[in-house]
Amino acid sequence: MSSITVEHQPDPARLQALGVKHWPTWSKEVSVFSWTYTDRETAYILEGDVTVTPEGGVPVSFGAGDLVSFAAGLVCRWEVKQPLRKHYRFG
Repeated sequence: MSSITVEHQPDPARLQALGVKHWPTWSKEVSVFSWTYTDRETAYILEGDVTVTPEGGVPVSFGAGDLVSFAAGLVCRWEVKQPLRKHYRFG
């Protein structure tokens, strides 16, 4: 299984079942930064264009309308190409 999983344009019923609209939001300006996940994160992208590159891995791109999961233990580099706004949940 990949350390980053992208579900492009998931069904609204799936988002509702996950309770996405009740998750907190996070925003980030155009930038590049390193990140290490200590816990699994699921995020629903509201705005933006991002490429995340796992350490020693292949870049993964996603944007508005995508549901993305990041595995616990993932070490990666984020490249925020357009300002990002997302709902997120850890665990």
